[in-house]
Amino acid sequence: MSFTLAKTERLAAILSQTPVIPVLTFSDAKTGVATCKALRDGGLTVLEVTMRTPKALEALRAIVDEVEGVTAGAGTVLETQHVEQAIQAGANFLVSPGSSSRLLSAGSEAPVPFLPGVSTASEAMQLAERGATFAKFFPAGPAGGPAFLKALVAPLPELHFVPTGGVDLKNAQEYLDLRNVAAVGGSWVVPQDALDSGDWARITQLAKEASALKARSSSQA
Repeated sequence: MSFTLAKTERLAAILSQTPVIPVLTFSDAKTGVATCKALRDGGLTVLEVTMRTPKALEALRAIVDEVEGVTAGAGTVLETQHVEQAIQAGANFLVSPGSSSRLLSAGSEAPVPFLPGVSTASEAMQLAERGATFAKFFPAGPAGGPAFLKALVAPLPELHFVPTGGVDLKNAQEYLDLRNVAAVGGSWVVPQDALDSGDWARITQLAKEASALKARSSSQA
């Protein structure tokens, strides 16, 4: 299956809402709801809840039900069953760190947009052949950083990326200045110590700083 125009347009609309997508890992739903309210209050309204804990789906469902004004997706989608589970939990989009053939088929057939991951030019070309125009670039830092993505503009001008992994406030704008970067993903807006202590004001402040960044490609994607 290929990526449809309708879902590509929906994904473009989601990514255009924000320069930074917080990558979130929750051990309980209550913390997830409080964190996402703090992020929303700071201006970050597109959120990726990773499926890395036993309570991830419960947290995602609670965020979808209880936090108004946000678009919550499921991250670390690794298996076809994760696709179905995330959809049932109310995910508005799906994100994977990689792009196996089985997962690409399941993700492209899902009723919500799917953002598969790549780390090489060959993987990016395979996505482009399927009609994808967006991909997660992971792990962004180890895989080549901004220089790698800049090199892909000429051969793959229609493909836009969401770099994640090693991205923080210090280097986020360098990625966002690239014409083929739609947004960046990162966990720096939710430091573990702030999460553990329930310092929602600090998380809101970090979200404000992140939401003030600008993506060059957001109006072009």
